[in-house]
Amino acid sequence: MEPRTKVRRTVTSPKLRSEKRRRTILKALHDCVIEQGYPKTTLANVAHAAGMSPSHLLYYFSGTDAILAYYFADVARRIVERLEGFRSEDPEKQIHLLAELFFAGKGISKSEVGFMLECFGVAVHDKQLHSEKAALDRYCKAYLQELFERSPHGVFKARESAELAYAMLVGLRTAAYFDAQLGPDQARQLFDTEMLDLAHLTRVSQ
Repeated sequence: MEPRTKVRRTVTSPKLRSEKRRRTILKALHDCVIEQGYPKTTLANVAHAAGMSPSHLLYYFSGTDAILAYYFADVARRIVERLEGFRSEDPEKQIHLLAELFFAGKGISKSEVGFMLECFGVAVHDKQLHSEKAALDRYCKAYLQELFERSPHGVFKARESAELAYAMLVGLRTAAYFDAQLGPDQARQLFDTEMLDLAHLTRVSQ
């Protein structure tokens, strides 16, 4: 008799299964919100899109608001990780990388931008989401302030320039989402040009 061949079974840990299920739920919420908007998205909608029952979904999240906050925190974490990876570059290169990250779809897709805009609206009245957004805002402004301090702009009024730069970033990214005539490419070029000017890098390179 030939010896039996042992079949190796891949054992997935409960923690890994739970994380995979959470990712499925996040994608389900994302798809529902992009399709019909957050106000019209119910727990049942998300559960159906995730291929589970509402009661099963509640094992992972307490409701749609909790999923939204988790999703926002996840995108914010990825943004912070990307920006941290830019810090070692010179200020001019950082500006170009920022423009690509937020406008060229290299890290944040158009659908994710739309989802984040939904989050901004909910954050007005949701304490947890408001806190998450405020933390991301503070980080981005501090990052921009450091960028300006390292550039020919210098320390003087670097904080004020960071506020202007962040307002420009959010404003152009929002406008590009809604205005087909503007579009992300033109918005990226505007952001890149104005950031270089703010950092006093335009005159240096000329």
